[in-house]
Amino acid sequence: MNNYKHILLAVDFSEHGQEVSVKAKQLAEQNQANLSLVHVVENLPITDAAYGPIPFDVDLTQEWLDASKQRLAKLGDDMGVPEQRQWLEMGSAKLEIVRVAEENGVDLIVVGSHGRHGLALLLGSTANGVLHHAKCDVLAVRLKDD
Repeated sequence: MNNYKHILLAVDFSEHGQEVSVKAKQLAEQNQANLSLVHVVENLPITDAAYGPIPFDVDLTQEWLDASKQRLAKLGDDMGVPEQRQWLEMGSAKLEIVRVAEENGVDLIVVGSHGRHGLALLLGSTANGVLHHAKCDVLAVRLKDD
């Protein structure tokens, strides 16, 4: 197995994110690889059948982006990841994570996965989407549901 040279950690700031972060940092250290971070703010419109999609207020979206940028910067600082390897994107999480990985020569993406079954699996998950779209290796770190 080849050593990884650039590992991308997809962060969602969930309570279980620490487990995924620790695993990604360990892998980066073991492989002497660059570690990068990406967080995707999903652009979720509010929908009303009578009116169609109603986009979030621009100020609310900007506040959400600002808060996410602060959290990403803190995590980057805690993990020793420089600002130039921290990406904050907006859109579909699975597509943006894969795009950032491709554009930056990432050879391993690390994501958290709840291992859902049944209807939740049919509806899809970020980890599942990344796994099926990525051109590099993907490590889905199994998260324990409470």
